[in-house]
Amino acid sequence: MTDTAAPVQVPLVDYLVLGDQPHLVANECTSCGARFFDRRNACAGCFATSFEKVDIATSGEVRAFTIVTFAAPGVPVPFVSAIVDCGGTSVRANLINVDADPAKLALGMQVSLATYSLGTDDNGTEAIGFGFEPAS
Repeated sequence: MTDTAAPVQVPLVDYLVLGDQPHLVANECTSCGARFFDRRNACAGCFATSFEKVDIATSGEVRAFTIVTFAAPGVPVPFVSAIVDCGGTSVRANLINVDADPAKLALGMQVSLATYSLGTDDNGTEAIGFGFEPAS
């Protein structure tokens, strides 16, 4: 008998939702609308303590970027780290599937959320990360 179970994928971060339409989910303050990707006991903007989960747009615009040329051992360089405005929510992520060449990057560049494999462990569990790639 063969094992026909689908491979198990796990997101690298809790706020990445996998599936047919991968997307990010933020905690939104129900009082002021501030959004946070990490867990919060209180809003950093208004100190309220009530949050709801909201889906974040999967496309956006590069607001800032830097080309990283020096990193911890084992981290391939160069790579592009960016802040992407996704419908009013700032997302910090790497730009992927793009050359780390300033001539090929620009503020205002349109990008889309993309997921990629970070590797598979001995049990067949695959870790999935996310970044943003140039919009087609």
